[in-house]
Amino acid sequence: MASTYGKFFRVTTWGESHGPALGAVLDGCPAGIEVDEALIQHDLDRRRVGQSKVTSPRNERDNVQILSGVFEGRTTGAPISLITYNADADSTKYDSIRDLYRPGHADYTYTAKWGHRDHRGGGRSSARETWGRVATSSIARALLKQAGIDVYAFTKQIGTIVAERFERDAIEQNLVRCCDPEAAERMVAAIDQIKIEKDSLGGIVEVRAEGVPPGLGEPIADKLDAMIGQAMLSIPATKGVEIGEGFKSAPMRGSQHNDDLYVDESGRVRTRTNHAGGMVGGISNGETIVARVAIKPTSSVSRIQETVDIYGNPREILVEGRHDPCVVPRAVPVVEAMMLLVLADLYLINRMSRVAWEAPNA
Repeated sequence: MASTYGKFFRVTTWGESHGPALGAVLDGCPAGIEVDEALIQHDLDRRRVGQSKVTSPRNERDNVQILSGVFEGRTTGAPISLITYNADADSTKYDSIRDLYRPGHADYTYTAKWGHRDHRGGGRSSARETWGRVATSSIARALLKQAGIDVYAFTKQIGTIVAERFERDAIEQNLVRCCDPEAAERMVAAIDQIKIEKDSLGGIVEVRAEGVPPGLGEPIADKLDAMIGQAMLSIPATKGVEIGEGFKSAPMRGSQHNDDLYVDESGRVRTRTNHAGGMVGGISNGETIVARVAIKPTSSVSRIQETVDIYGNPREILVEGRHDPCVVPRAVPVVEAMMLLVLADLYLINRMSRVAWEAPNA
């Protein structure tokens, strides 16, 4: 039952979409980290449902309550327990389809594995589970901030609409969290249209980590890019991850893809380009880490689809209820969270990799 992320900075999430509560336990966080509950709530508000017309209308406030591990605004070194209570779960829409497998959902695979499943909103397979990841990532952000590491994500693409320019200040200024204001307007229009058509859209989220020191990553099995890939693919609805140039690397020549090295005025080794996405040999090289995550279209669509029931009989299904026409805007803080959790874990691991290791100046 793999519900735990990390080796040193360990996060275990729990709870179901239509259960009484959701939560997470963070173990391994060093003592003395400043924890601002308002900042945790800010990140959770970016993830929650009902925040705009392009998300599900389910109205969950996602209010965080810290149960342990924090005293007088600082971590104590003890396990940190966080909880929120579901307040707007409506399971009635699932009663009529409890014996049907929804196309695109984990209904059949969960049944095939365990022989028993929570049919209410997908239970544990629901994206509601990501509440705990985002909540604990705010503490990871505070830890990494001390090392000068800054992580942020944004919408790169929705459907066929691609952001053509980058403005970081624009990300939180539009409903889809796109870095291109003009593209954002067209993305919102596309989502409005897909809602009318009772269908859904997918897209791409890009995440960047700046100020990451060289040396993070554990060859061979726990390479930095491998850990990022695993973390991102554990997010519901993700279907692909690329680092740096990613799949665009395939047709390139080595002379094109290699990042030439030089020493800057501070004496730090740098690269003139960043095709590798901030890591070589599974270890960070000090450049900006860049990854992109492909998000599939939302599986729940209000159209009649073909399926089978739990007895193997062919059936038709119409999935009703409150669903996101596009999960990409709400996936942005989740992708950001997973990058934060991976880097926090590897940062703590690196502090044990050799005597008196310190992060080089960024």
